[in-house]
Amino acid sequence: MCLGIPGRIVEVAEGPAPRMGTVDFDGVRRPVCLAYAPEAGVGDYVIVHVGFAISRVDEAEAAKTLAVLRAIPEALESELGPEAAR
Repeated sequence: MCLGIPGRIVEVAEGPAPRMGTVDFDGVRRPVCLAYAPEAGVGDYVIVHVGFAISRVDEAEAAKTLAVLRAIPEALESELGPEAAR
């Protein structure tokens, strides 16, 4: 299953293109390409699909989406790995 997972940008890497950052997904951090969400910065929430931030969302929407994903057995674990299991 491939889902768009909401996460919060905790770091934006300065350097050559493509624009990259670190996104926190409820305690699991992953590198993410930010090229498709150029307006997003540290502290913003983004929807990430296969390693690419595809849109910016507000914190309330991110929380709602995470709640739905947590209700689906193994959804976050299948997308983020075993460290996402809680």
